[in-house]
Amino acid sequence: MRHLAPLAAIVASLCLAGPAAAQGAVRSQHGDWQMTCDLVPGAADEQCALIQNVTAEDQPNVALSVIVLKTADQEARLLRVLAPLGVLLPNGLGLNIDGEDLGRVAFVRCLPNGCVAEVVMDDDLMAQLSEGDSAIFIVFRTPEEGIGIPVSLDGFDEGFDALP
Repeated sequence: MRHLAPLAAIVASLCLAGPAAAQGAVRSQHGDWQMTCDLVPGAADEQCALIQNVTAEDQPNVALSVIVLKTADQEARLLRVLAPLGVLLPNGLGLNIDGEDLGRVAFVRCLPNGCVAEVVMDDDLMAQLSEGDSAIFIVFRTPEEGIGIPVSLDGFDEGFDALP
């Protein structure tokens, strides 16, 4: 887990920056995704992430930051989502890609500007994200009220391949 410490620092800095996550240098644009890189204290090399900031179409005060990155040792691929404060934590974060419900993932921590859900992306999820057209991330305000936030997958495959 030691190799995740620099990774956690960049994601925390990206999450704490919120939608203005461009505190690091935006290196490239891939469809609707931006690759942002920054030197994290204690890390030998820059850490880069693929980022998309989105807002619910019908509720402009509900926004997500979707962050995709490779661990420093290149052994894992992570999908982290920063959801706004006020979401119902026990319901987790739902994901639907091109109409297929992929289930929910738990929130792992809350920061001053939102709560983070994360998942290690296996080959199946990578293929769905790479080949899909759109994803819907679902947060809950109440057990019955899910808010679907659309995320474009345009450029995801190209952007992920460009990550160092």
